Amino acid sequence: MAEYSNELIAVVGPTASGKTALGVEICREFGGEVVSCDSMQIYKGMDISTAKPTSGEMRGIPHHLIGFAGSDKKFSVAEYCGLAKDVIADIHSRGKVPVLVGGTGLYYSSLVDNISFIEEETDFEYREFLKKRAETEGAKALLDELAGIDPEAAAGFHENNLGRIIRSLEIYHSTGKTKTEQEKLSRLEPSPYRLVAIGLDARDRNYLYERINRRVDIMLENGLLDEAKRFFESHPSGTAVQAIGCKELKPFIDGKASLEECVENLKMQTRRYAKRQLTWFRRDERIHFLYIDDYGSAGELVEAAENYIRKERER
Repeated sequence: MAEYSNELIAVVGPTASGKTALGVEICREFGGEVVSCDSMQIYKGMDISTAKPTSGEMRGIPHHLIGFAGSDKKFSVAEYCGLAKDVIADIHSRGKVPVLVGGTGLYYSSLVDNISFIEEETDFEYREFLKKRAETEGAKALLDELAGIDPEAAAGFHENNLGRIIRSLEIYHSTGKTKTEQEKLSRLEPSPYRLVAIGLDARDRNYLYERINRRVDIMLENGLLDEAKRFFESHPSGTAVQAIGCKELKPFIDGKASLEECVENLKMQTRRYAKRQLTWFRRDERIHFLYIDDYGSAGELVEAAENYIRKERER
């Protein structure tokens, strides 16, 4: 793809599907550098729980946007896209190929589709007003109000989605534009990238789930529990506190549940997250899926991915 100055290869898919290893091999073959597309790997001090690639797994390939933010920082998709675009431009300027690797669907879609973000100040007084209304009138009252303002957005929400309902009302209150109008405006500019996207999946879902279970066991062997203890001792308050891998162990750390119970819950929550990841990426018809259980070895999977990339380069 060296003949294109705007190339972008992406390797996406669910956790434990092998994205890291495949991304590195693609970089080695095509002269690339990895740009992480993971909303939790950006944080410092969460190496095990977020499955950050080790130096051995990186195999000398530069990896960007990993472990640079404090765990107390609230980090937005708009901030990620701004940083990622700068990194990708720098990689291009050095004649290298950016390879986007990760499983955070919102980060991926916002970046490759060049979504623009309208920044507005959060009106905390209005937010509290809406929360109190929800307590006294019920979430359905807010959803009905949203339906009168933005019926398209409201149709996609259940009254249990209180946070998203409130956010949609906040957007209209702050900007005078509905969430639906903003989303349409945000997509007016075409993507600046010539995208080749590979997704990883498994035909047998249990095959993927067993990989997830094994990964959790290995994380525990590598010190996940100690990492979780250090994480909560620092009293995090930002986005990082939502990371799967630490919060599921907190009941054990607090003496409220057994380690076995917490580990089983961690495995279950990770499997559910993988299902949500696949649901997100399946909506993007540009992604060419490879099924990891179709291949007898990692080498065969790498060969299939690289052959697909070569074919797309010739189009």
